[in-house]
Amino acid sequence: MTEDFEPIRIVCRYVERHSDEALRLDALAALAGLSKHHFARRFKAVVGVTPKEYAAAVRLRRLKDGLKDDRSIDAAVYEAGYGSPSRVYERAARNLGMTPAQYRAAGQGVAISYAMLETPLGPMLIGATDRGICFAQFGDSEEALRGKLQAEYVNAEIAPMRAPYHPDFAKWSDAIARHLRGEGPDLNLPLDIRATAFQMRVWKYLQSIPSGDVQSYREVAAGIGRPGAARAVATAVARNPVALVIPCHRVIRDSGALGGYRWGLERKRTLLDIERAAR
Repeated sequence: MTEDFEPIRIVCRYVERHSDEALRLDALAALAGLSKHHFARRFKAVVGVTPKEYAAAVRLRRLKDGLKDDRSIDAAVYEAGYGSPSRVYERAARNLGMTPAQYRAAGQGVAISYAMLETPLGPMLIGATDRGICFAQFGDSEEALRGKLQAEYVNAEIAPMRAPYHPDFAKWSDAIARHLRGEGPDLNLPLDIRATAFQMRVWKYLQSIPSGDVQSYREVAAGIGRPGAARAVATAVARNPVALVIPCHRVIRDSGALGGYRWGLERKRTLLDIERAAR
């Protein structure tokens, strides 16, 4: 951070040291030497999230670190700053993608079925739990894609989907295939993914961009109410684990250039062409 950002940097470091305490906005503003409302606006502009969201992210990170140690789950929960284990379990699906016990075991106990889909853009592997799609990515081979799925869910029980596919899985796969043929512009499919609060906000916004349209990182940042967080938006877009269903291919650079795409710029260009032709 530059010198202008020094008060915000000081507050961030304070939050990281005291995330197990109740942190009041007016106290943080006083630490930064700013009025409460000016501090709240400045913090969002610099960090990309509100002070409350930043504190929540720090607590979640401490919880994850604690769950990787030998301490008990309850101890990890309390030491991270959560008031009770029940609050963590209530939010587990949104924050961890699994219960604290499952996270500690790196996905152990989570069953994921997958299938390969041949598409005009090359092979695509779709992985799903009983709650929704957790992985949908393009690649060059089943072996490489399965390796990526396994790396994401290290200890999960991963197995190929047996034919005939479960009706829900068959419906999801068919919807993706139709979208890639230009026959179905919208992909409103259930997801079961892990994300921070900021990532989830960005990914939900991407799903609101009409098929075939594009927005810049700066426009997405403004759209989620974080106009100064274009760089953080770009990071969240790059970490999208579910191609198409979260349409990160609809985000481009401010200059109008396509920008990056984790599955290749040619695929990004083709996806936009398919969607625009379908319109």
